[in-house]
Amino acid sequence: MVDLPARLARLPATTLDDGLVVVEAATSLARLRGLAGLDALPDAVGLHLPRTRSVHTFGMRFALDLVWLARDGSVLRVDRDVGRRSHRAARRARSVVEVRAGRADAFLRAGLSSWRP
Repeated sequence: MVDLPARLARLPATTLDDGLVVVEAATSLARLRGLAGLDALPDAVGLHLPRTRSVHTFGMRFALDLVWLARDGSVLRVDRDVGRRSHRAARRARSVVEVRAGRADAFLRAGLSSWRP
């Protein structure tokens, strides 16, 4: 079992292959808080932001990989090593999964590309 930061432990989660976990920020408050202010994100954890076409990394303390998903859950694009104080958008995306920089490929291999949010 993955040790989730307290903020994420209360949110709904799905376990992919290899024990990787995708936590869903389904509420407005969870989406607002996101990962900002956390010291780190465990390698085995990603945060899914539904109904999202853009994100920013203001308030972040670590870099992210962003996996942009289409309406059907297929992967549209992966933005790698997005640093602090950045903004990224994917016009055709319907959601995004944020993972620690360098971890996108592990999540894709674990089934994120066939996962249906």
